[in-house]
Amino acid sequence: MGSAQVWIPLVGVAVGGGLSYLAQEGIRIAEPRKRATDPLATPAEWLEAARSLIDRLWVCERMIRVLFGDEFFQRAWDYASAVDHVMWEHQLSDEEMWDRLREHQTRFLNAARREVA
Repeated sequence: MGSAQVWIPLVGVAVGGGLSYLAQEGIRIAEPRKRATDPLATPAEWLEAARSLIDRLWVCERMIRVLFGDEFFQRAWDYASAVDHVMWEHQLSDEEMWDRLREHQTRFLNAARREVA
């Protein structure tokens, strides 16, 4: 087995895991904003945390584009986009937020499994 055959799956696990981890952090950042009495009056700390997280999420998505196949990239892009949207849409309930994410999350994780298999 060549070194690329060993490292590519490991890098895939790291990058895919990173995107999945950041997506979970994004959801946790979005939830308090959804519960705020006036979500449009967003505190500066929330905005800073949200922007930082979204930047890191998109970096992971771009790394997937460079390193892996089109299907995995498309699923990563779809999932990252869904997380980005729910973070900034202040009128979603927790249930609506999860409904928008669930399918993208499942497709991303299934594509990741196929990519590293």
